[in-house]
Amino acid sequence: MRRLLRHPVRLVPLVFLVAILIGTGLLMLRPMTVEHQRPPFMTALFTAASAISVTGLTVTDTPNYWSASGLVLITVLTQLGGLGILTGAALVILTVSRRLGLHNRMLVQAETAEYGPGDVRRLLLRIAATVFACELAMTVIVTGRLWLAYDEPFWQALWHGAFHSIQAFNNSGFSLYPDGLLAFARDPWICLPISVGGIIGGLGFPALFEAAREWRRPGRWGVATKLTIWGSAALMVVGVAALLAAEWDNPQTVGRYDAPGKVLATFAQIALARTGGFEVVSTDLLREESYLLLIWLMFIGGGSASTAGGIKVSTFFLLAFVIWAEVRGEPDVTVGHRRIATASQRHAIAVALLSLAVVAAGTTAMIVMTDKLPFYAALFEVTSAFSTTGLSVGVLSSLSDGGQLLLTVLMYVGRIGPLTFGSAIALNTRHRLYRYPEEQPIVG
Repeated sequence: MRRLLRHPVRLVPLVFLVAILIGTGLLMLRPMTVEHQRPPFMTALFTAASAISVTGLTVTDTPNYWSASGLVLITVLTQLGGLGILTGAALVILTVSRRLGLHNRMLVQAETAEYGPGDVRRLLLRIAATVFACELAMTVIVTGRLWLAYDEPFWQALWHGAFHSIQAFNNSGFSLYPDGLLAFARDPWICLPISVGGIIGGLGFPALFEAAREWRRPGRWGVATKLTIWGSAALMVVGVAALLAAEWDNPQTVGRYDAPGKVLATFAQIALARTGGFEVVSTDLLREESYLLLIWLMFIGGGSASTAGGIKVSTFFLLAFVIWAEVRGEPDVTVGHRRIATASQRHAIAVALLSLAVVAAGTTAMIVMTDKLPFYAALFEVTSAFSTTGLSVGVLSSLSDGGQLLLTVLMYVGRIGPLTFGSAIALNTRHRLYRYPEEQPIVG
């Protein structure tokens, strides 16, 4: 216990696990369901894990299964999960910076808006203020639209607006509408605030704060911020173009809309497919090439130290620069006139390969547990759970308890894994006073 107290970051996995168990116990109370019947343990556990990990996957018809009390509890768990993720990420960075040497500590602080170990309170307050300000702005816009354009009673519109705004910013996909956001696919006053909120929440506070501070001089951004901001923009452009090309004439998805409607629905779906989890286009009716696109986007995820999951945008593009340098025979990997440390390259490779291994093992286990589940469906659900996205092809309700438990574990691992793994690597970094003779084995 003393070792945990000396390294508070290592408490993050335990805190999340305890929160999931507490949420499970509360969701199993009779008043939490519409019929006032105690839900099955697996249903409560799956829902609590999905909320705490800000995933949004559900094995029930959320608005018709959970009562008002249950929906409020899910909202609270999602908000606590989102703030807990950001807080945990802040503690990781500040703890790591304290354990590094002076030179590396200055580099870390330069990449995290110049926050040092003594600025924990100020940093956490700024994170909380940013979260609530964004959620409030989204709530006002969505509430006004639902109230004025869809004739929802004001208090119902306010509840729907607040619920979906909290879910969007925290990159969770729970919805109060049985069909998600399909009914609003061509409404920019609903889709755009939700999409923008998901994008902002998925950037991560280091990139977000630095970009806001140096918005007039993007050239002065750190490497991590550049990779996150420009990488996210590139993924959005490529994703929208690819999904439009695949689904343009599909009458079951965006093919029935006019051109502006196609673009809006596709933009919103791509923005929310990278961890947001809301369904703007009927996921189970997409073409196979669209499934592959969404799987890759979910696997990449959002920015570091954000509510988003996946291997992270900066990891993906850092690996791209590593490959490019190797192809060109460059002695160093450089990004924006900065040489990337070998340790960072190794960390990126380790995160990507471990994530691939988890998804592959999870997909194999899912197929074994559910013989009738097609390969693409198993891969999609496993990737969505591990990347804490929340999209589904509509097979969750048919899964056995074993399949649901597997996805529950994947949601927990996908949310906790990057934080725990990243902090463990940084905190255990050692500098040897000797080096072994070098050898170059044959590769390829």
